[in-house]
Amino acid sequence: MQIEGPFTIRVIDNTDSQSRELQLNFTQEYQAQSIEARIDSFRQHIVDLQSRIEQESDPDSQQGMLMILQISEQLLPHIEADEIPLNEMIAIEMGPSSPFDHLLDKAIIK
Repeated sequence: MQIEGPFTIRVIDNTDSQSRELQLNFTQEYQAQSIEARIDSFRQHIVDLQSRIEQESDPDSQQGMLMILQISEQLLPHIEADEIPLNEMIAIEMGPSSPFDHLLDKAIIK
């Protein structure tokens, strides 16, 4: 399954600490939008993701998508307030194993 949204996602393995880092980078297209368009686009991303989660039959993929949804919902108020520098990466540290692992095996995230 391909998930398209306002940001790209990378997972970086840290072999020293055996943890993983989830890196979010907002796309150039998203950054170029007006604040009103960015808010609308981000809200639509959340709605679309909720719909895809409901349609997803694989529990592992569904769990990984839920993680992306939760992150998106946490970012929304900051997007609405225009508090996030869109040209900077957002890094989220995760444990050595996460539900996102299964999503990466089966999805293209762009």
